[in-house]
Amino acid sequence: MNEVWKKPPVSLSAYQNMVGHEVGVSSWHLVDQKRIDVYADVIEDHQFIHIDPERAKRETSFGTTVAHGFLTMSLLSIMSYEVMPVIEGTTMGVNYGFDKLRFVSPVRSGSRVRGRFTLVEAKLRKPTELQSRTNVTVEIEGEEKPALVADWIGLIYFA
Repeated sequence: MNEVWKKPPVSLSAYQNMVGHEVGVSSWHLVDQKRIDVYADVIEDHQFIHIDPERAKRETSFGTTVAHGFLTMSLLSIMSYEVMPVIEGTTMGVNYGFDKLRFVSPVRSGSRVRGRFTLVEAKLRKPTELQSRTNVTVEIEGEEKPALVADWIGLIYFA
């Protein structure tokens, strides 16, 4: 399971002791027009604010194209792999949902974003299943307001 996580595994008790603490901040990730275009093709959302820089410049207050909010949200995966620890013996982790997800500011094409992660809850549901709640903030380089804030709920299964 550790093929995607960048940090070494930790014990269950060490993971639970991280509750209430910032776990880490990811590296910066470029959200360029190519990434936005590829994402638009995958989800079949070709609204001009995402894929037409000239029209977006003329007809919006953004000044250029902006990333889909769900593209910004999807980058949480790679960001979390960089900074979130994995519990020893983890066999898989799955998304359970989000609470209080808000897209606070648009991510303009050419911007760089990073994720900030604070573990809020880590409770056993079963002997081999843990529910985690992580407060996540996606920051935009050089901007005061974040792109996204949410409580991300995950289920972690381990042996």
